[in-house]
Amino acid sequence: MTRQNTSAAVMAALLTASAVNHFRNPRFYNAVVPRSISTDTDGRLGVMTRRQWTHVSGVLEVAAAAGLLLPTTRRAAATGTTLMYVAFIAGHLSALQRAFGPRGSDKEKAIHLARLPLQLPLIRWAWSLRG
Repeated sequence: MTRQNTSAAVMAALLTASAVNHFRNPRFYNAVVPRSISTDTDGRLGVMTRRQWTHVSGVLEVAAAAGLLLPTTRRAAATGTTLMYVAFIAGHLSALQRAFGPRGSDKEKAIHLARLPLQLPLIRWAWSLRG
């Protein structure tokens, strides 16, 4: 197995584990859905609930994982995965803002402070899989 194939397989495994967790523990991910796109809040652009957004992102992660495993679809899947990770930054910033708001907890602050910086290496890694 080439280094590129190994790297793609590891990212696919990470995406799959995350996707499974989106369905097992959606509350953990619901906090990352920005209020502006959720019908759970007074967001004007809301088209789905936070749980629905969480499930959709889990499905996207499964699709990205599958695409990364196939050399013929890897470039497109890596590009899509990169864009997905970039889009997730908005959610992480929103969650961080809420964590530091009046109802935020120290635990939420710690979780979201740790999650946001992880996006940058994930973005770089996904982009590197484009070949």
